[in-house]
Amino acid sequence: MSRHRLPRERSRTGLAAAVFAAVTAMTLVIAGVVGWRAGLIDPLVSAFASGCGDRVELTVAVDPEAAAIAADVAADLSVDDEACVLLDVREQESADTAAVVAAGALAGVDAWIPDSTVWLDRATSTAASLGRPAPAIEQLTVIAATPVVLAAPAARADELGEAPSWSRVAAETLPTLLPDPEQSAASLAGLPALRAAVAGEEADRRFAAAMIRLGREIPADLDQALAMAATADAATVVVTTEHAVAARNAAGGTEPWVAIYPSEGAPLLQLPFVDLAPETEAAGTAAEGEPEGERAADRRAVALATVAAALEAAEGARERAGFRAADGSGTIGIAGVVERLEGALSPPPAAEQLAALRSWSVLTLRSRMLAVIDVSGSMEEPAGGGLRRIDVFQQAALAAVQRFPGEAELGVWVFSTERVGGQDWEDLVPVEPLADPAQLARIAEVIDSLPGRLGGATGLYDTVLAATDRARQTWEPDKVNSVLLITDGRNEDADGLSLEQLIAELDARADPARPVPVIMIGFGPDTDLAAMSRIAEATGGGAYSATRPEDLGTVLVDALSQRTCRPDCG
Repeated sequence: MSRHRLPRERSRTGLAAAVFAAVTAMTLVIAGVVGWRAGLIDPLVSAFASGCGDRVELTVAVDPEAAAIAADVAADLSVDDEACVLLDVREQESADTAAVVAAGALAGVDAWIPDSTVWLDRATSTAASLGRPAPAIEQLTVIAATPVVLAAPAARADELGEAPSWSRVAAETLPTLLPDPEQSAASLAGLPALRAAVAGEEADRRFAAAMIRLGREIPADLDQALAMAATADAATVVVTTEHAVAARNAAGGTEPWVAIYPSEGAPLLQLPFVDLAPETEAAGTAAEGEPEGERAADRRAVALATVAAALEAAEGARERAGFRAADGSGTIGIAGVVERLEGALSPPPAAEQLAALRSWSVLTLRSRMLAVIDVSGSMEEPAGGGLRRIDVFQQAALAAVQRFPGEAELGVWVFSTERVGGQDWEDLVPVEPLADPAQLARIAEVIDSLPGRLGGATGLYDTVLAATDRARQTWEPDKVNSVLLITDGRNEDADGLSLEQLIAELDARADPARPVPVIMIGFGPDTDLAAMSRIAEATGGGAYSATRPEDLGTVLVDALSQRTCRPDCG
């Protein structure tokens, strides 16, 4: 597979991607149920019983997945002389609506039905990151729910082997596609389930590694993910919802799908009905001397309560659309899903989802990295098992490259002393996207050639300075630009820079507008971790020790997962 985020095929506003790329903070919004449940509706509805006069017009933004339910309710209300409501249903992706709500730019819309309650918290946390006040939103009720499942082409479900589970997804024994969690509520809810599946020793690191693997190819949306799974060489599952499977099977087509319920449980997504302007009622009823405004505010509150009640009661429309009741109960008579749901989990807490999303965002940041590899003569030293250090490094290096997240760009230098004349480093592969198979082939060829390049001493300090200079010269503002240096020893270039001179030069050339962190991995027992730590501190990078071949991949996960907290990572 190529390793990049795939282009989104369905049109959308584009604002959600721009706003959410900047989000690293999270603030919870506490949603409640408004006073219509306490009896606000009764006296005013009675006043309308003899005829509506002017109906209250409401506009609701609805996620496309729930549009059928809202459309059915709108049609019923339009001919209901007791309800006195006209409901205008406008389809819009939940992520897009959340972004506009956070920015305070959603005008002329009274209510919202997203495909998960998490979008309310997402809108609030995004507003905080933008320095804006929390949006005035209030959850009135939950109109439907659907569990998160693993979807597979029905014709290939038997090829999946043992019971599909979150544990198998985490262990990479089940080929899985995760639509972009920045846009998909199902993917976002799936991340905490994946985290729970790797509980135990080194759980955080194993979770990070799992996200990196899933992030190597990120479908922009569900349609793209399903198309990819349908044509994959190996039987592949897609993280999505039971509703999505049911809706696609009900619509017909050439490829029926089956919903597989993970053995650890299926997180439940709840679809809320949300008042986007609750302050309207408060302002209207508080105004003195403006009875008309007060009546308008009351009528709006009653109309919203009427719509909420109608949505809650729309059992037929809900089940025809492939949804269940708010608690996961109900039946669905559509092929590909179970009739009655058993063992559904509660909705994952919004805080856990947003925390997982922050980790995902860090791990899948666009990377532009120059890898600098030690080929000094000491790499010929025995490493045990009849292998040299360079042999075990080769075995681990390509696997480590495979851990790089989607949209990564990578180039390769090697270094020792006097590689090119008096220069300690040699530029072998320019920094280019790993999504290009030719680039990956070039890097693999260099790794294969390393034993034949060994010789000289360890020209560490001069190489560090040259590599940071090159990375800064080719710096790109929309990527994390860094240097990854792997060495098995300590600086041995007596004619080059000293450590103090290197640190002074790094400090003098530092540019806050163009940061270039140096990630240093010491491979083997002879590395100078103290010097590496000083270099890492001077550049805002990190220093790690990998004493065994398998440690290379582990410390790379750590290095990637801490990119946004350096130099103050805990």
